[in-house]
Amino acid sequence: MNTVLIIYPHWVPANLAGVQRPRLIGNYLKGFGWKPLLLTVKSEYYEERLDPLMEKTASEDIEVVFTKAYKVFKPRIVGDIGLRAFPFLKKEALRICKERKIDFIWIPIPSFYTAILGRLLYNKTKIPYGIDYIDPWVRDITNQNNLRAKLSQVVAKTLEPFAVKKAALITGVSTPYYQSVLDRNFKVKPVHAGMPYGFDPNDHKIHLNDIQYPWDNQPDCKPWVYAGAFLPNSHLFVESFFEVIAKLRKEGDWDDKIRLYFVGTGMYPAKRITSYAKDKGIDDIVFENRERYPFLHILNFLSKADKVLLFGSTEQHYTASKTFQCLLSNRPLFSMLHNDSSAVEVIRQCNAERFLFPYKNGFTKNEIEIGVEHILKSFQQIDDWTLNLQPLDKYTSKQSAKVLAEAMDKVLLN
Repeated sequence: MNTVLIIYPHWVPANLAGVQRPRLIGNYLKGFGWKPLLLTVKSEYYEERLDPLMEKTASEDIEVVFTKAYKVFKPRIVGDIGLRAFPFLKKEALRICKERKIDFIWIPIPSFYTAILGRLLYNKTKIPYGIDYIDPWVRDITNQNNLRAKLSQVVAKTLEPFAVKKAALITGVSTPYYQSVLDRNFKVKPVHAGMPYGFDPNDHKIHLNDIQYPWDNQPDCKPWVYAGAFLPNSHLFVESFFEVIAKLRKEGDWDDKIRLYFVGTGMYPAKRITSYAKDKGIDDIVFENRERYPFLHILNFLSKADKVLLFGSTEQHYTASKTFQCLLSNRPLFSMLHNDSSAVEVIRQCNAERFLFPYKNGFTKNEIEIGVEHILKSFQQIDDWTLNLQPLDKYTSKQSAKVLAEAMDKVLLN
């Protein structure tokens, strides 16, 4: 069996979205002839709150090697764990490559700085490596027009060409996430493959007892739940959504028992969701908790919600990995996504497009609000919701692991 060294600085019990990538794929790699060996950082060096429940979701097939990192000092100058752990990850990876038979190195990003390790390790060992784009490194920062965002993009445009130049494999959560990387950096394209985060069906079989729900203090309400990070390019959708709700309330066409819960939205730098709600005069029914919730709590929140919400991005390449969580909750789904997003195809395949607003470039705000109003009037009343979840089989993390294994096999055969 071949061995793939996966380098990712966070691991369970961390509850960051990026941890899901090596976990979901690593859980199934062994079934396709690849033993996953994960190099990561000890949890004592993480800044984020830990989620011990996450350990229930990681397969014992994943061998884990831990290393250390520099601690975060005050003032907090360097927080990125990819930078704080860089020399330790490099030293430990070289030791592993020297003492073990490593056939391939796979590095999901972000943290973006760990991508550089692939090039450095290749120069020392000639072991082929691949970089996996969970998020674009060089990206659109239109809605993040600040010095820090601009500086990060200068760094990205400098370091990415070095990191990817000798990569034998480029992967990502979808092809559009890394297509520009290929176009910018390669005359002869390396092996590449797109595979979604997918989902592990076993996660959704874990039901928790004695957890607190965000709406416990409002037992008679109808909770509508949005779970997960709030994206820089989601603002247009949320603002239009709230504008329509304000209009329906004013016209007496809104169910007063509905409450909107946005949970685990993260510390995004732009305008708050609650600020949009206040602008529209509906802040009494909108609640936001930006703190990251335990992953399994989120799955249980969604399954107990009256309805679930999905706001994607105005960018067509956004794949909305949380789509699977929403569909597998088996609760009625209202979604706003770019029409060309792969998530739209997933929603349609599962017969869940009844309350989908497919955004297209050039839509005016008025056109969006007219479409959303039409959907929301009937969405409030929906009491029958039957999906066809069989099409999701091809989006499981097992299928994504198969795609990665085949891509690595192809590299070794070249």
